Order: sequence, then C-alpha cells, then structure tokens
Amino acid sequence: MSSGAVAVGRMHLSISGRSLRLEEKQAAAAAGQARLVQAWQDSFARHSVTVAQILLTLSDTEERRRHPNARKTLETLLRLRVVPVINENDTVSVEELQTTFGDNDRLAARVAQMVSADTLVLLSDVDGLYESDPRRNPSAKFVPEVRAITPEIEAMAGTAAPGYGSGGMVTKLIAARIALNSGCRMVIALGQPSHALKRIDE
Repeated sequence: MSSGAVAVGRMHLSISGRSLRLEEKQAAAAAGQARLVQAWQDSFARHSVTVAQILLTLSDTEERRRHPNARKTLETLLRLRVVPVINENDTVSVEELQTTFGDNDRLAARVAQMVSADTLVLLSDVDGLYESDPRRNPSAKFVPEVRAITPEIEAMAGTAAPGYGSGGMVTKLIAARIALNSGCRMVIALGQPSHALKRIDE
C-alpha cells in the first residue's frame, strides 16, 4: 500500500495552504498518482523488479461479488513475481475522501486478508502505539505488544494529527483488528529511516 497521491498532487498543482474541496482532492489524486507510481517504478527498477499499479476501493475488498476479481489479480501478480503498488482509488472513492480519516490502513489490512498474508507492516511517522500521543506527551509509555484490541487500547489512539495525512493511530487499530481476526500479525514501525523493515527488530 502506498498512500500520498493527494499530497503529491496538490504540490504539483500548487494547491497549498488551505483545505481542498472534494473535486480538488480528486484532481490532486489523479495528478499525484502517476508521479507516485513513477517513483516506485524508478526505485524498484534499480533492483530489476517489476511493479504494477492497482487502484482499489474498500468495496473491492469487502463486497462478495468484487472481492474475487481483486484477489485473483493480486495472486497472479505475485505468482509472476511482480510487486503490486496498491492505492485507494481516490478519484472515484468519494465517501472516503469526504470522511475525516482516510482508509488506507484499513484497505491495507483487507488486502493482507485477501492474500492470506502472515504479517502486515504499517510504516508511519511514529514507531508504534503509545499510551497517549507522544508528540503531546513526551513521557508517554510505549506499548511494545498488543494481544487484543480492547476498549482500553482503543482509548490510547486518540485522534488523527492535523496536516496533509489522514488516519493516525485510530485507523491503524481498526486495521489491527481486521488483521488479527484474519490470523495476520501487524507491526507499526517508523517509516522515515532507511531500511525501515530491517530496523524493526533493532
């Protein structure tokens, strides 16, 4: 899963400093998606790896009629050793763009469920769950492991931070519930350092 099409697009279209109207979000997504995928193509090409773009909505992963088509496409790409670069289809998923929180975390969990993944890794701007927001409370305690999504755990998520991004810890815990119910582990890790996946166990 690779979010960021709206953020990339709004920079390219020079729309900054204010909230976007719905049609502007859709336009930004359309402009940004091409640049986002190009960045992935350039990165993977250095390792002789082919990528493919898949744009999904939550309905594609949750509706019985549409779910098998998306799953078969993903399974075929993986069998051909192609890396699917998946993003929410923001140019048509009006309901998601109108909500306060984006659904890329939940969509990632649904995709992990779809392909029977054993581990889902969500790279974020924080290194995991804290008992309260560490940006507001520097003494907040880190929670290294969660076995079940209880009301107490949900209360730790707070609300999404302001800015271009969406979701925050709230949607990550929603994703965690989906993953755990599917027998899939989930890891929240800091995405900013180089080799982020290698650093998870450090």
